[in-house]
Amino acid sequence: MDPSPEGAAPRALGPLHRRRLRQIWRSAGWPCQDLIEIELLACGLLQRQRDGDGRETLRVTDAGISELARTLQKNRAARDAHEALVALVAREMQRAGRVVWRGLSLRTRIGDGDAAAWAIAMPDVFSIRHTTVEDYVEPVAHEIKVRRSDLLADLRRREKGEAYRQLSSQCWYVLRAGIGQADEIPDAFGVMQAHDGALEVLRPAPRRALKLPFATWMALARAAPEPVDDDVQGWLGADDGAAP
Repeated sequence: MDPSPEGAAPRALGPLHRRRLRQIWRSAGWPCQDLIEIELLACGLLQRQRDGDGRETLRVTDAGISELARTLQKNRAARDAHEALVALVAREMQRAGRVVWRGLSLRTRIGDGDAAAWAIAMPDVFSIRHTTVEDYVEPVAHEIKVRRSDLLADLRRREKGEAYRQLSSQCWYVLRAGIGQADEIPDAFGVMQAHDGALEVLRPAPRRALKLPFATWMALARAAPEPVDDDVQGWLGADDGAAP
């Protein structure tokens, strides 16, 4: 991080600096006296002050408050963009004749033998076909990404992708246009790109037979699926195909 003139935000404020700034804002301001604080002090986002007993604390300056507000607005915009894309994917799955859940927390087992472990899968969108035939349920998971940093962090967590695969016959990454390419995503996943309110398939997801375990059925039974308009939801018969 390069120092900036006093009162101005640093030119390369990293996540550790932003996190420390938030911690000091929420706390009594007791110093850690490490390099992060030195950089925050040098660029004017923090200020030292002493009480009547000579004890030193840190105060977030007006420039620091402005930086916190800017970060808050950026994160809020990212959350709004993420939720809008989640809603788009959910609606498209309903149009394809699927029952859709958002924000599920599903427990599954990953790995084999002594290396096996339990994991929690939390796909942004999880759906099954709207059918009465168990063999045609075809569960599908969609993971939504609108920021490149989130995508790269996600790809480093191989156990997360494996948890999705244990619960789905197809797994997809849905990327906002401009944050990544299909060849960056492992071949086990399909890739869609979202732009101008539409979804484009960049690479189809591999499809495999999978029956949902009883524990997953119970989790779906306890969770409320996404409400759907009568003119959107379709009904799939045993011979109908399923959209991705």
